[in-house]
Amino acid sequence: MTDSKHSRSIAVIVSLLCASGAFAQQGDEMQTVTVQGTSSNPGLGLTRQSGTASRLNLTAQELPASVDILSADTMQARGDLLVKDAVTRSTGLTDISSPGNGVAYSARGFTGNGSIALLENGQRPQVGSGTATYPADPWGYDYIEVLRGPGSVVYGSGTTGAAINAVRKAPGRNSSFEAMAGIGGEAVRAGVGGTGALGEHGAFRIDAYADHSDGLIDRGDARHGKVLTSVRYALTPDLDLDLQLDHLEQKPQRYFGTPLVNGGLSRALRDQNYDVSDADIHFADDKALARLTWRYSPALTISNELAYMKARRNWRNAEYYHYDATANAVERSDYIAIHHDQEQTGNRLEARWNDGANRVAAGWEAAVINFVHTNNSPYGGSSTVAPTGFDPGVFDSPDPLLPNFSTHTVTNALYVEDAYSINDSLLLLAGLRHDRYKVDRVSLLGAAGFSSTLQANAARLGLTWKLAADTSLYGQVSTGSDPVTSLLSLNLANSRYKLTSARQVEAGVKQSLAGGKAEWTVALYHISKDDIITRDPSNPALSVQGGSQTSRGAEVTASVALAQAWRLEANAAYTDAQFGQLIESGNLSRAGNRPSDVPKVSANLWLNYRDHGWRASAGARYVGERFIDNANSQAIPAYTTFDASLGWNYSRNVLVQLNLRNLTDKLYASTSYSDSQYLLGDRRHAELTVQWRY
Repeated sequence: MTDSKHSRSIAVIVSLLCASGAFAQQGDEMQTVTVQGTSSNPGLGLTRQSGTASRLNLTAQELPASVDILSADTMQARGDLLVKDAVTRSTGLTDISSPGNGVAYSARGFTGNGSIALLENGQRPQVGSGTATYPADPWGYDYIEVLRGPGSVVYGSGTTGAAINAVRKAPGRNSSFEAMAGIGGEAVRAGVGGTGALGEHGAFRIDAYADHSDGLIDRGDARHGKVLTSVRYALTPDLDLDLQLDHLEQKPQRYFGTPLVNGGLSRALRDQNYDVSDADIHFADDKALARLTWRYSPALTISNELAYMKARRNWRNAEYYHYDATANAVERSDYIAIHHDQEQTGNRLEARWNDGANRVAAGWEAAVINFVHTNNSPYGGSSTVAPTGFDPGVFDSPDPLLPNFSTHTVTNALYVEDAYSINDSLLLLAGLRHDRYKVDRVSLLGAAGFSSTLQANAARLGLTWKLAADTSLYGQVSTGSDPVTSLLSLNLANSRYKLTSARQVEAGVKQSLAGGKAEWTVALYHISKDDIITRDPSNPALSVQGGSQTSRGAEVTASVALAQAWRLEANAAYTDAQFGQLIESGNLSRAGNRPSDVPKVSANLWLNYRDHGWRASAGARYVGERFIDNANSQAIPAYTTFDASLGWNYSRNVLVQLNLRNLTDKLYASTSYSDSQYLLGDRRHAELTVQWRY
């Protein structure tokens, strides 16, 4: 899928479809659908509608919540090649991804895919064994929205920290074509995309992308490819049909970190990869969607969305490394082989009412998820290699790869959301949601199975007060819930636990000045989370629900036009997160400690220039110190990296851009994989891209 022959074939098909679309008849066009993004407009997009923080398409300034909108143009100008590159430039989001969890973040004091939801076009696959694999790259997406804080009213459990939604480029009847090719950083990449008319009443869009990287470390070979297809057709003047069919494949870098030397990072080991030579990581995702939208009246719209997703994930690696200073050798263990087979079918029926001062959305969501987990537990196997110049060897574990368990999960949710304009200055937003999960687990190794039913309620009440046309104050209280572990991999020990509960109070201000030349937002919040797993104080051998965590903080985001061609963008987040009650093994209290992977301070700064066919950006990213464990016994050092890009419009349709990463060649760790190994951030590198738009 990712080879050059397939990429060329896809490019030819997209080009021909776009050309044929130009000759389609333009009469009796389908209903116009507006896709809200920031497009090429600079700033924070406060006047743009958001479909992530609410189902009522309120503007960012109307919403009593914190939302960042990252447009395709912004991501392109900064040279963001991965979704996580773009997301971590938003306010308060930190990347904690590893080959084991796929893509994962930290936000507002909460971490991982059990607390940060990843969505595409509002569709959310359930998380299997803590792993989420897409969206991975930004090609084919119009914009990415980041909702900070509990989003359970909109998306259900598992969203206490944030919800990240990548919104696809929509089909359009006006033909267009775009392409991109890039080389550098020991990688090559290419993407094509096009849209156009389909008959007299429809439109299509196809986006395809592929890359191949030799990596910035030894044996860092990685591949990635995808095809996204969309069709929109007006069956009648009041009834639209939307179809999507996608295929995505990833073979990420088979790198699980670099061992610490004397407790710190060693530049001498920066390029080393201690995985075995035949290591394997492979993710494959297939998705299909069909949506009917019926405009019953100018005020009432009814839609039904049926979605199917299938994920296959494979790992075969030596994952644990420890440097032995006495022997000057690296000890390897945990020869782990795992396979996930996940299939999810879901349906969402929703009605929206928009008449006068009142806007209401109500719906029912249902899904069935089948998950099979295969592994070689207890993951035996070990070896010792020299720190450099070693033979990596092959995967050799005494434990066979066997099907371990399967789960059958049925989810149901009912929700309602209401935005009421009390007057021209006051908007009241309220929402309620009830989620119910039934999990049936079957052991494939002869152990006992079980059934478990979990449920949660979520609510939100917010008020936005428009002081002036460009200034608003807001406040909200909201609740949410997270599972104590991935629902699809729930085991017998965790089956007796209920979902954790979270409560948030947030207040803020949003303002646009001088016709949008300056925009800024400030948010203050306090989140408390109860029912996390702790040890029983009276019997430390038992695990119970009774732990608690709090998080409070402040977030500032700003975008200012310094002059006609110059714009400064900045954000900063301060997070004070700590455990209120937590007892771990050994009857050790962690009360007052900061949760792992949570920096107290993170910030981004970008200076942009665009004039006379030239564009340039320079930026800095700061991530504060983070602990790797709840005991706060070991920390990943803070780091600052600097990036830049320079673009030149060769013509109206062609842009040549040079992207520079980690300008100072900073040696830093992006996250930890164990107490003896950290995953290193990319070293300094450059990439040259050429982009065509017609």
